[in-house]
Amino acid sequence: MVELTLAIVGIDFPNADRRRTNRRSALMMLAPGTPLDLRPEPTNPHDEHAVAVFAVDGHQLGYLSAERAPFIAARMRRGEDVRAIFQGMTAAGAFLRVRIGGGDPTLPPRRAAPDTDEPRIDDRDDLAQPDGPLWGA
Repeated sequence: MVELTLAIVGIDFPNADRRRTNRRSALMMLAPGTPLDLRPEPTNPHDEHAVAVFAVDGHQLGYLSAERAPFIAARMRRGEDVRAIFQGMTAAGAFLRVRIGGGDPTLPPRRAAPDTDEPRIDDRDDLAQPDGPLWGA
């Protein structure tokens, strides 16, 4: 069993459906852990190894990256159990979690915020005064 976090690419392209649905908007509506459908596209004119990513309602959300798609498509062609869930979004893009070899993928633990020496605004003594900050607010 293998679990990987993979990027979903092409999220800013409109879908080819009649309404030209917006992939980014559809992704923003998904909760982490939502099941996704991976569909190899061996007849894709741009990449014979392309793997499309779909929501369970049938709307396309994007593709796996060209670097990772051949690996996932080969596993799927061999009949291995490959399952995916939505992991999340950042300003840079969207990500999914895939599990190969049986069972449902799990979300990785959330990383803690980086340690910093900068005080939070409510930790500074001059702002924590009951009558307001010392600078005359």
